[in-house]
Amino acid sequence: MDIEALVKEKAQAAKEASRLLAVMKPEDKNRALHAMADMLEKRMRLILDANAEDLEEARMKKAIKRSYLDRLMLDESRIHAMAQGLRETAALADPVGRGDFSTVRPNGLEIRRVRVPLGVVGIIYEARPNVTSDAAGLCLKSGNAVLLRGGKEAIRSNTAIASLLAQAAQEAGVPAGAIGFIDSADRQGVEAMLHLDGLLDVVIPRGGAGLIRAVVQNSTVPVLETGSGVCHTFVDESADLAMAEKIALNAKVSRPSVCNAMETLLVHESIAEEFLPRLVRAMEAAGVELRGCEKARAICTSLKEAQEEDWSTEYGDLILSVKVVRDLEEAIAHINRYNTGHSETIVTNDVKHAHRFQAEVDAAAVYVNASTRFTDGGEFGFGAEIGISTQKLHARGPMGLLELTSMKYLIYGEGQVRE
Repeated sequence: MDIEALVKEKAQAAKEASRLLAVMKPEDKNRALHAMADMLEKRMRLILDANAEDLEEARMKKAIKRSYLDRLMLDESRIHAMAQGLRETAALADPVGRGDFSTVRPNGLEIRRVRVPLGVVGIIYEARPNVTSDAAGLCLKSGNAVLLRGGKEAIRSNTAIASLLAQAAQEAGVPAGAIGFIDSADRQGVEAMLHLDGLLDVVIPRGGAGLIRAVVQNSTVPVLETGSGVCHTFVDESADLAMAEKIALNAKVSRPSVCNAMETLLVHESIAEEFLPRLVRAMEAAGVELRGCEKARAICTSLKEAQEEDWSTEYGDLILSVKVVRDLEEAIAHINRYNTGHSETIVTNDVKHAHRFQAEVDAAAVYVNASTRFTDGGEFGFGAEIGISTQKLHARGPMGLLELTSMKYLIYGEGQVRE
């Protein structure tokens, strides 16, 4: 069977399963999620062996990034975290059937609006195998069937995880085909998914800017777009400098490969001479390469010269751009020019500056005195996430269960007809 036929067959199976999933009882879905979690831990060795093969192949490539390997690597703690994520998803409130509007019209019609599943969700993603588990769990809980296509670099890991999840779910009563995975690295598989109108209800790309752009430009299926993260931290003139250093280090160093990591640090010129040297020492001690504007390099000569493209680059690595700005207005203007609408933060003790920053910065998550690393479904209390949306239609920010549903109007009458 060629890849296009294989993808279509899996999508058709998912479509059939989606009709049964849409009306599945919450307790039955939760039981399946717990079974899926147990299966990951029970068959951990199978997953780790598959992941070891993926890692070995990745290390054979030249100039492989540490951040790339970090996204790809699984260990026992990460698999336990995947399982725990499924259990936490089971504990969340079920969004299906939740009412958010009701009215009675003058003619006696009773109208209610309730949440319903999207149907069949196609998810195309890159190196992180944990996405397979997160996506499958969230889609099941929200009553959606899912068709997964992971990157070729994690093909063995993803195939092992997806097959175990599908087996456990089916044994727990979930209809066959509800969790589908395209176990081929052929790029035609992605192309086939993007044109499955009538079978897939939405496609969600999760990965780098190149992947997202390709899906948006080529898909005839509606796209729920996740975004790359060029995130900023602005240290204002009134900032507590110890707090600013702590926040900046966390935002850059704690996990530089993820989309909510800081890529550019902006510093108010009135505190730059005091703050930058201490910050640069801390960053260099953590192994961060620093690229600065002319003003920043005049204060700290160890900085490399920042190029224009640096301000709009998502490094996904231990690299940081540094710019000294004149004031709050210049900081906001810089962010709105170069950011990707993901996460931005200001460190300040000026309440008016904090409010203005939050009002004027155009991003899905805007912080005051906190690290951008909190932009995450779990940290927001939503459970696991399908991704971070930087678009403005339907969903924005961490996309959890509610964002995987649409709406339906239920109308009750007593024989009314329209005049």
